[in-house]
Amino acid sequence: MPTREFLVVAHTGREAVSVTLDAIARSCAGAGVKLRIVDFDTMEHDTGVAMGHNDPVGHPVDPDHLRALGAEVEVTEVDTASAHGCELVIVLGGDGTFLRAAELAYPESVPVLGINLGRIGFLAEAEANRVEEVMALLIGRDYRIESRMTLDIAVINPAEPDDPVVRTWALNEVAIQNQTNQGVLELLTEVDGRPVSAFGADGLLVSTPTGSTAYAFSAGGPVMWPDLEAILIVPSNAHALFARPMVTSPRSKIGVEVDKEGRPAVALCDGRRVIDVPPGARVEVRRGSRPVQWVRIDSDPFADRLVTKFDLPVTGWRGRKV
Repeated sequence: MPTREFLVVAHTGREAVSVTLDAIARSCAGAGVKLRIVDFDTMEHDTGVAMGHNDPVGHPVDPDHLRALGAEVEVTEVDTASAHGCELVIVLGGDGTFLRAAELAYPESVPVLGINLGRIGFLAEAEANRVEEVMALLIGRDYRIESRMTLDIAVINPAEPDDPVVRTWALNEVAIQNQTNQGVLELLTEVDGRPVSAFGADGLLVSTPTGSTAYAFSAGGPVMWPDLEAILIVPSNAHALFARPMVTSPRSKIGVEVDKEGRPAVALCDGRRVIDVPPGARVEVRRGSRPVQWVRIDSDPFADRLVTKFDLPVTGWRGRKV
């Protein structure tokens, strides 16, 4: 039987990481599961996966310490093959760390599970105080996998036909933003090949249901249940009569054109991958060809997650009388 292997991606700037990693190592040692751990010294290097300039690298994990606990440990560099051959990816941190780990899991379609060590941790499946229980479920294969919709993104510059189309993807959203943060960004939104609205704004977000509780939520967009398949468009601080959020079919093709006489923009994907969008260029967004695989160990309704993570007031609820 092939050796089982878990990839661990951790926010090493958090004090709780070492304690949680120790618990994971002990669980894996007792079950004969190998641990593959990202080499955090490579986080800021250009390895084909943009890790973000503002991510604190912290202190590298000590693999010898984990080996002393009985675990079989391999240290790996950050690249598109980091998760190759792994059964799943375990994320220790908040939502930013989860998005970092999703970049590693996505090329290999390896499922991801988040253990929250951050503040809100909306993308996480469990809190750190449940790590022993979570590991028992993972080792016992007592979990299920859900597919989360992604976005495929292309940036096209008609003024430079010899320039290749830049392509990438996003789990949460792509934000088309003013590159200089000065003045207004002039945009025209298109859905399924037809113009819908032109306006000046700070920017515009195109989001998945998973991303509806992230940047799009802060910009005034609606919360969407993650099992819904749709594309959300949210203008950011638009100067227009019609600049409301729109929810389109998952089959829709979204186009955002930047005024050729206006200011340059950038397309920021999941807050991590940045693409220049010069005046006259366009950003095309459609449903991703490959989803992110999501590890689920609980069956709590999404409404309960909303209430817990956002501390929503539900005092007085009496429920249905049976």
